[in-house]
Parts: sequence; C-alpha cells; structure tokens
Amino acid sequence: MYILARALKNVGIENVYGLVGIPITEAAYLIQGQGIRFVGFRHEQQAGMAAATEGFLTKKPGVLMTVSSLGFMNGLTATANATVNCYPMIQISGASDPTMVDMNMGTYEQLDQFNTAKPVVKAAFRCSHAKDIPAAVSRAYRAAVSGRPGGVYIDMTTPALGEIMDRDEAEKLFYESVDMYSPVAPNAESVDRAVQVLTSAKRPAILLGKGAAYAQVDDKIKTLIEKYNIPYLPMSMAKGLMPDAGPLSALSCRSTVMEKADVVIVIGARLNWMLSFGRGKWNPDMKFIQLDVDPEEMDVNVPIAAPVVGDMGLALDAILAKMDGAKMSADPAWVSSLQAEAKEKNAKFAARLDATKGLMPMHHWTALGVIKPIIEANPDIILINEGANTLDDTRDAIDMTIPRHRVDCATWAIMGMGMGSAIGAAVATGKSVVAIEGDSAFGFSGMDFSTACRFGLPLTVVIFNNGGIYNGIGVPMDKTTDPAPTTLDIHARYDKLGEAFGAQTYYVQTPDELRAALTESIASKKPCLIDVQLAADSGKESGHIGYLNPAPLQDITV
Repeated sequence: MYILARALKNVGIENVYGLVGIPITEAAYLIQGQGIRFVGFRHEQQAGMAAATEGFLTKKPGVLMTVSSLGFMNGLTATANATVNCYPMIQISGASDPTMVDMNMGTYEQLDQFNTAKPVVKAAFRCSHAKDIPAAVSRAYRAAVSGRPGGVYIDMTTPALGEIMDRDEAEKLFYESVDMYSPVAPNAESVDRAVQVLTSAKRPAILLGKGAAYAQVDDKIKTLIEKYNIPYLPMSMAKGLMPDAGPLSALSCRSTVMEKADVVIVIGARLNWMLSFGRGKWNPDMKFIQLDVDPEEMDVNVPIAAPVVGDMGLALDAILAKMDGAKMSADPAWVSSLQAEAKEKNAKFAARLDATKGLMPMHHWTALGVIKPIIEANPDIILINEGANTLDDTRDAIDMTIPRHRVDCATWAIMGMGMGSAIGAAVATGKSVVAIEGDSAFGFSGMDFSTACRFGLPLTVVIFNNGGIYNGIGVPMDKTTDPAPTTLDIHARYDKLGEAFGAQTYYVQTPDELRAALTESIASKKPCLIDVQLAADSGKESGHIGYLNPAPLQDITV
C-alpha cells in the first residue's frame, strides 16, 4: 500500500478522489501521508466525475480510487465517460486475487474487473505483485495523457496491495518518467493543404470543441481568428475560449453557419450527433478542415477535405506560420451579415428574458434572467451545468468569457455528473464554483453535496425545481394513485438537505429572493444551496433534443 502511495506521489499526483472500504482503506491513509489530498465521497461515480473534471481542467490525470466489485463498477461509469469525452483519468480499484477469480472459487466480491474494464477504457493494467505498482502508475499516466486523452484502469489486486517488500528494494522500483506527453507535429503537406483550402474560402468559419479548450492553446486560436477575421462557433464546453459575445462570435448564427459557410475549420470537435454528423443542415458543398490528435477521427461521417493530424499547439503553429503573409479570399459581406444577424437574434433573446421576468411561479427563463448578469459579472467562477431544460437554457442564456470555465454533460449528454464535477473543479483549481442543476439531475448525485460541505469548498448549488424529469405535469396512462413516470415532487425542499450538512441554504420563490441568495452565496465562498421554486409546467420533454425521441402511437402528456 505504501508503494502505491509513493508511486502516485512520484508522478506528481496531488489529489485522489474515492470511497474507501476493503481492501483500500489503509491505502487512502497512506496516500494522505504522502501529502496527497484524499477527497472522500459518498458514491464512487461522483468521485470519478471529480477526477475526470480535474483531468479536463488541468491536462493531468485525475485519480479515482475505489473498492472492488460494485464499487469498481460504480466508478467505471465515470471512467468510461472520461474515455468518450477525452478526459485524462486513472481509476485504481482494489481487486480480489485473480487466481481465485479465474478458478471461480467464490472469493469476496469476486469479479474479473480487469477484463470488465478493458472494453470501455483506453488502457488497462493489472498489478499482481507489489513490484508492478510503480510501472503501472507511470504507464497509466502516460496512456491517459498521450494522443487522444482518456480513462485508464489499474486493477490493484489484494496480493499486490498487501505484499511486504524490503524498503531498499522497493525504493529501486521508482523512477522519473521522461516526456509523459510527447507532442507530435502534423506533416507539412497536410498543413499546406489546410491553408490552401482556408485561404480560398469565401465564407469561412471556425468550430471550437472542448478539445480546443482542453489543449490550452488559447492565444493561438485567438490569433487565427482575429488576424484573419474568421467567425467562430463554440460548442458548449468551448464557450469562453473566445468571448461568447465577441465581435466575431457566431454563437447566435449556428444554423446560418451550417447552411452557408463553405469552409469550416473544426478544432478539437467531432462531427457527431451534436453536429448532425456533418450532414443534413450543413452546406452540401462544405469543405471541412479538421485538427485532431487522432487520425481515426478523420472521415468518420463525412469526407474531410484537409485533415491535420497532430498536437493541437504544433498544428496551429504550423498553420499560422504558413499563413503569414497570405491573403484570405473571404467575401467582405460574410462577417458583417453574421454580425447583423447576431445583433437581431440577441435582441430577440433579451426581449424573451425580459418578457418572462415577471412570471410567477418562476419559469426557467425567469430564473436565468436573474442569474445571467450575476455570473457574467463574476467571469472567473467555474460554471457546472446539467439537466434537460436547465442545461439547454442555461447554456443559451449565460455568456462565457474565460476558457475552461464551463463543464457540462458533454458528448454522451448524461445526467449525474453535477456534484462530482463541481467538487473536482473546486479542488483542482481552488476557484469558486456555481452548479446550476435541474431537480432530476441533482437527484443523481445530491448526497455528495455533503462532500463539498465536509471539505468547505466554495461551491454554490442552484437547483431548479419544476417537480419532474423535464417538468412536473406528466399524466399517467391508467387510473392509478402512482405518479407519472416523469413526475417528482414540486413541493420538495432541497434546501433542507443542505441544512442537514451545515450549509447555508435558501428557498426562493421570487426573482428578488434569487438575486439576493446567489449574490450572498458567491460572496461567502462557502458551500451554499439555493432551492429555486419553478412552475410545474416549466420545461418540455428532453429539452432541445426532443426530436431524438421515437414518436409514440398514443397520445402521451409528458
């Protein structure tokens, strides 16, 4: 166990998130003894979400530690999510003796965790002996951050954890790994092709994904956009990489960019379901330039005219160097037309917020009309956001100005990342965090608000309670006293949960009450919980992506 603690310290791990029990309890104490912060959670999934969020924000692997069997499985959901979202993360789980598992002897919490994890992680290692541990930790770190980042699993078997070694012999196992992340430059031909396609564009645009935010090459992206006057469209977790309300922002003109742009540079994003797979609404004559570290991402759903494979920073350096002195062919009316459209749409959006400010009970837009100016006046706050309508409406309402200050459900659009990601963001950065949660979304992880309270983190949780999954007005299909499948409790008092753990709490029913509560909570830099009472009919099924639902043949009120 000491060897594991030393190995983590040796590669520079500063925080470990987890939940203790057989066989890792003493290991957690020894990890603390190495000066590493052990953040103990109430559920492994949330500890994993915290680790993954640290990975996204810092480019260093966040570490999750769990017990065996179902504890391992709980954590694995977060590690799989990290792999899909390209967050560097390491899950270390205690495991039964593999020789007993292989013989199906019925040992304690018997499960072949190593082979269970392999299909959903980037890499997996099994430590059968104590001497394996330093190399496994070092290799896991390298695997997590290299190429396309992702989740890595270490099967920490009980025999390895409990093995006793001579201290001097154990010390010989530790070494300093060199070049944990080795950036690879794109080839010159691909850069030349990309520049030729870009400079010939009449209506160019740049699409920014969370990979662009993760890469921390903000200045290079800013130079490309501003020097060559290219409009940009950020995905949700790339918001703030360039100011959402900047003069070249096409955030309000997404459909127009998709329909009319003739060349789009895709930086750190995937042309997946969130972007209509690069087809459908997109200009059929579109030429895509795609910058990605993974060659397998090219041509996934549509042909890529100019793939640029390599480290994001080196790719942008090469493109900017090649473009130096080059002239763009863009139509002068392209940017001005987008700016005019953005001005018109932003005015309509502001009018929408203004029209709902007096609604009682409050609706999502009523509450967001209060929250928007407060968050925007405190740009260094990290915003965590999940839900259906709560996610979609908050993303649309609140402008971001600083990179990596928004974390949400990302590629899988899953619920249940809220408290873990909020805690991970606060621990990894030391910054104040505001989590805006739907009541359904908060239910997945709400008990771990107690973790924020135990550690005294500067976290304000804002819960939009409309009494249901999507809303609280679902109608059962048959005569029953049971609630509808989407109905929760419109009268729930989530603020009482915060009281149980010693947090400052608020139950608000009016815009003025919400404004005062949020302002006071942020200023306190302490764990706070604000229960925002909304109307039961606020929200619609699946928020903005209801079109993904199969159409029922019967009338259903959701």
